[in-house]
Amino acid sequence: MHTVELLEQAMEVARQLGYGTRQEWLGGSGGGACEFGGHKWIFVDLALNVVEQLDQVTAAIRRDPAIYVVDLSPEMRKFLGVPKAA
Repeated sequence: MHTVELLEQAMEVARQLGYGTRQEWLGGSGGGACEFGGHKWIFVDLALNVVEQLDQVTAAIRRDPAIYVVDLSPEMRKFLGVPKAA
């Protein structure tokens, strides 16, 4: 699967986990997950290449405990290293 497709899937998983996502030009010096106002956000830095953007999103969703209850494609499950639920 191509990196762009993985990024799109990761962004969808983030939305399923309750994250708002913003794609902003941050000059390569920012981005990642945060929480404010009772809402979870992932800021994706458009100054980064697609692999680095994917890293920003997946770093956030890997840490979310709810990742184990979200329906993931086999490719995304493998990429994130999330075992299939029994």
